[in-house]
Amino acid sequence: MQDLAQLLRENPYPGRGIVVGAGRVYYWIMGRSSNSRNRVFVTTDDGIQTQAHDPSKLEDPSLIIYHPVRTMGDDLVVTNGDQTDTIVQAGDFRDGCMARVYEPDAPNYTPRISSIIHPDGSFELSILKRQDGRCLREFFAYEGADEGCGYFISTYQGDGNPLPSFAGEPIPVTVPDPDEVWSALNQDNKVSLYANVAGKVKLYNKNLGD
Repeated sequence: MQDLAQLLRENPYPGRGIVVGAGRVYYWIMGRSSNSRNRVFVTTDDGIQTQAHDPSKLEDPSLIIYHPVRTMGDDLVVTNGDQTDTIVQAGDFRDGCMARVYEPDAPNYTPRISSIIHPDGSFELSILKRQDGRCLREFFAYEGADEGCGYFISTYQGDGNPLPSFAGEPIPVTVPDPDEVWSALNQDNKVSLYANVAGKVKLYNKNLGD
């Protein structure tokens, strides 16, 4: 099991990331462009949404404005794009993921990462990424996680041009407190963090001074 905070401190650009553990869910966004950095998380009736911090500076809203977190019955769906809505509309995690592909942002072809957390603590993680010109859809199902342990998946392995997609299985990691996760994310590139600890949600937004 690796130290999540250390992993984040040593990686300036994992991109968007999801961590699911026992009673904890984290999702963060990062950005290199001014358009990506011009965002905040706001609460909605059934989760959260990304919004432009300064609407006058919003360029292309596609791929950056979406609902990262929504409830689906008693389940919680957390993703890095508008596939959240596809999953909820389908009423099924895998059906929703199978209907989508990676993001059309050549040359990066950013993976779509998604998760669903069930009330009994079991969960699934998924990544849809480009491989040999096709979409590879991977699913990882867990019966639960031990206390203090989580599973981490991100869009990228690190910074680069083009950005290298995440590879391999979700990484078993320690699950530090939300403040430590927020502090560990790269100061220049981090944008927002959603932290759900035992059902209590806290949002961090760099553009709001957090």
